[in-house]
Amino acid sequence: MEMDEVALQGLGPFATTESQRRALAYFEEMKQSEIGWQLCANAILAKKYDNDHIKFFCFQVVEHFIKDKYSTASQEDRLNIQNLLITWLQMSAYAPTEEKMFIKNKVAQLFSLVFVQDYLNHWPTFFQDLLQYLSHGPPVIDVFLRILLAIDIEVVDRDIAHTPEETQRNTLLKDTMRVQCVPALVDSWYQILKTYESQNPELTCLCLEVIGCYVSWIDIGLIANEHFIERMLNHLTVEALRESACDCFCEIINKGMDSVAKVELIESVSNVLQTAGVLPPNYEDDVDYLAKLSNLISDMGCQLIGCWQRLSKEGTIENTGNALRAIQGKLTFMFAFLGHEDDDVSLATMDFTKEYIGLLKQVGSSAILSQFGMEDLLKVVMKKFEYDDSYNFDSQGEDEVMFLDYRKQMMVLFVNLAKLNQELVLNCVHQLLEMTLSQWKNVTFTQCELAIAMFYNLGEAIPPVQGNQFTWKEETVMHKCMVLLMESGVSQHTHWAVQLQYFETVARYEKFFSASQEHIPAALSAFLDERGIRNQKGTVRSRCAYLFGRFMKQLKGLVAPYAEDILQRIPDLLTIQTPENGHHQILTTDDQLFLYEAAGIIIISSTLPVEKKQLLMNNLLATTIEKFQTMYTRLHSETDEAKQVMFAEVINHAIACASRSSKAFHTQLTMKQSGLLACYVEALKVFLCALETPYQHQLIHSAVRQFLHRMIVCLGDAILPYVPIAVDHLLKKGDVKDVHDFIPLINQIVSKFKKTIIPFLQEAFMPVVQHIFSVLSQPTDELDMQTQIEKDALQRSFFQFLQGLIANDVLEVISNQSPDNFRQVLITVAEAAVDGKDPVSQKVCFNIVKRLLEVWGGKNGIPVFRDYTYEYIIPACFMAPLKRNFDLTDAQTVLALTEMSSVLNLLFTKEGADFIQFLQSKYFPSISLPADTSQAFCNAVSEMDPKIFKDYFKHFIGSLRKT
Repeated sequence: MEMDEVALQGLGPFATTESQRRALAYFEEMKQSEIGWQLCANAILAKKYDNDHIKFFCFQVVEHFIKDKYSTASQEDRLNIQNLLITWLQMSAYAPTEEKMFIKNKVAQLFSLVFVQDYLNHWPTFFQDLLQYLSHGPPVIDVFLRILLAIDIEVVDRDIAHTPEETQRNTLLKDTMRVQCVPALVDSWYQILKTYESQNPELTCLCLEVIGCYVSWIDIGLIANEHFIERMLNHLTVEALRESACDCFCEIINKGMDSVAKVELIESVSNVLQTAGVLPPNYEDDVDYLAKLSNLISDMGCQLIGCWQRLSKEGTIENTGNALRAIQGKLTFMFAFLGHEDDDVSLATMDFTKEYIGLLKQVGSSAILSQFGMEDLLKVVMKKFEYDDSYNFDSQGEDEVMFLDYRKQMMVLFVNLAKLNQELVLNCVHQLLEMTLSQWKNVTFTQCELAIAMFYNLGEAIPPVQGNQFTWKEETVMHKCMVLLMESGVSQHTHWAVQLQYFETVARYEKFFSASQEHIPAALSAFLDERGIRNQKGTVRSRCAYLFGRFMKQLKGLVAPYAEDILQRIPDLLTIQTPENGHHQILTTDDQLFLYEAAGIIIISSTLPVEKKQLLMNNLLATTIEKFQTMYTRLHSETDEAKQVMFAEVINHAIACASRSSKAFHTQLTMKQSGLLACYVEALKVFLCALETPYQHQLIHSAVRQFLHRMIVCLGDAILPYVPIAVDHLLKKGDVKDVHDFIPLINQIVSKFKKTIIPFLQEAFMPVVQHIFSVLSQPTDELDMQTQIEKDALQRSFFQFLQGLIANDVLEVISNQSPDNFRQVLITVAEAAVDGKDPVSQKVCFNIVKRLLEVWGGKNGIPVFRDYTYEYIIPACFMAPLKRNFDLTDAQTVLALTEMSSVLNLLFTKEGADFIQFLQSKYFPSISLPADTSQAFCNAVSEMDPKIFKDYFKHFIGSLRKT
């Protein structure tokens, strides 16, 4: 039988889509075929194909056989697979061209898969068979080393999860290898290093990688000896080998062993490296190599600190002291690498630095702290925060993003140092800030940004005392720093990075202005002129718009004297522009929202007379209303859809600005007290007409809904006359998304007004419900997943609506409906409880049922509801968990089941013997439940504690599902 040559043409990157499909189908066919792997093995041995993609195809088919069928294969088939691998290895020695790396790696993987299954019982000469072919030269050695790496992945790699059986097997494999072949393998590695270190660096590096992998579980003395160390030290002087040699030394250092022996090993390696001139390195050397050395020092330091921690608990004073001295001996290198100009080199020693700071916390004594060079470390960390000359502030790429991540790493060190010695950190930052700001015009902008940034970082590094870093009673270091910032004039700096850091710092330390109010005018001026929200740089403008709003919100009363001045300086920034007028808007729409919020805060926080506040607020809202009315008129006369969208977006933004201005009010009380209630009522009347538009209604409705949400909070009872109008308009011709978005508004109204809103809700309830049912019942294309998702969301919203009515004690809204409508709503809940598409929805439905039972259940409850209880609720508690898709291993499903058990407990409480009789005489017989099982359940629900019954019910359902 021959292979399908036409199907094989579909392999490779240049094949057509159709031919690729055929090749994939053929691959599946070959995997399932009993002789597929044999055809592929024969093709490999016959060298039938030169195409690498076909070779890889063949090896993949063989791989499938080894993974799925090899364990039960005949002895003949096992021998054939072994023969295939060994023969291919022999052939590779004489191949005219070297195999591609992905082919060699795949073959190595096949060797490892066979190894784990055969080495112990069927192929004990595995390594001897491999070792005898190493004399055939580099091609075979290359594959041999890759096989060892593949075996490491299968047997040793701790990042790969293994079953207990696999772990036990792997342990036995390693134990057997230690006895039978490890010395021979180690000898082969040494010979490879010795033979090829000068003529084949790739092979040498691969061998070093293998040594690094295996040293973790073989006898350390086999590697950490004069022959290997001398050879590896030589590699550190060869540019092509030294990075791999560094990695290998790291693995030697990280080997698990006794703490005393580990300290001796590390010190031995460290001394050898220093004697050989590897340490200290030339810090101007290649950064990739320096990063490897930095990582080596970091590993040494981390391991030594770990040894010190263990020895300090259980070791002798002498051994503990040796470990501490060994750590001290590495600090010079740590400081040098951490402070290196290349961030990769610096980052490589980060773990050691973190562990070292942790050590300083444990050592405790301040005398020892200074001995450990904490101030030197702090200065290195602070210096590394500085941007370098290559940083592109105007167009951030990958390098810039990496530096910002690096800064976050440095921030961790800075915070930890501050926790260790707060006074030292405060003084160092103060000195840096004082030195820099006193001459900010003469230093680089990066130095200036650094000084302010470090002061800013203190806010995170040093927690405020009782919520405030600035007090009236004393002039703290933080206070001095803030005075330096405000009085230095650095806000005038021409580079936007410095300007932005200035504003970030002013906003972070806004409590300073409560203690030093004389600096408020300077801060306000900076925010409002070309340094802040009128800055040439969009990044600064946008951020300042947000920070200014935050600044106003925090200071409120303190900025009251400046209210009119502030508002007079920003009217042009509050003007809502239309894109078509060609006017350049310096603020984005989001920026403008922050300004409207700030303007609202400024007005209500001012000490102006009520009449003046009304005038200012009317003027502020007039800007939005006028733009709304203009755009609304143009929207209805425009036929071009693109322009309609543009006008609708402006309408949306105008309403959003009005909404944001109301953020200054938290309750209707403050709006009434401010005398500004009428301003927003008038705006509400205007905006409600937007609900009538047939054009771009989703965009416009979303803005009106948001405004209504705000007005429910702020207007209180004054909004009630407008609720029916809003509800009526929002439900007209609403699609799935419209109705879904409308439900939270109804819920908010119910939560806010409760009993007050009952008369309206009784009238609006069924129209709302029927509209929801109508939308949900509309046919949906099976392929239209988006609409189906929206329908599911709407159904969940409906149940949340019912939960809201229950939670706010307005259930008469439901019970006062006509009997048919009442029953329809109840049945919908029961059906969803059984057929819900997800356990979360089912849990919600059963929660609704439980809450209704508490109010309406029992013999003295509503008769219609009692009938519903026996006809729907009781069956639902059993039908739902017996559905095939009800997964008892899923956490959410278990929560739904818990809700069902609660309902059953409540049913017994409410109905007593009637409930038990119904189960025994009607329901359980209807589902063919045996009498003894029925009796056991009834006993459980009537006698058990609810918590115990919950577990019983889960077991009961589990048993029923099995039968």
